[in-house]
Amino acid sequence: MEDKQHTFFENVYEVVKLIPKGRVTSYGTIANYLGTKGSARMVGWAMNAAHGLSDVPAHRVVNRIGVLSGKNHFSSPNEMQERLEAEGIKVDDDRIMDFDEVFWDPMLELL
Repeated sequence: MEDKQHTFFENVYEVVKLIPKGRVTSYGTIANYLGTKGSARMVGWAMNAAHGLSDVPAHRVVNRIGVLSGKNHFSSPNEMQERLEAEGIKVDDDRIMDFDEVFWDPMLELL
């Protein structure tokens, strides 16, 4: 089981690395892209484990309605928002503004 989890996490990280600056996606969208629809929570676990990996832009992954649900896993409570705002994404009350405009779906982008 551990090898499958490691491979899944690595697959998640490869997708996250593709998210362009100034864009975000959701846990469920990544799960769907990987062919594991319904495993959004597992993608969340992968993202929680990614915070020590400098090449994985974990701040670009939010929940399905644009809420910064993973913000408490960063080194400070404001880091996720600060990183997003540095890329031009507007955040208000822990939620992505104009979510539909900055949402990135790998199924549409990588065809």
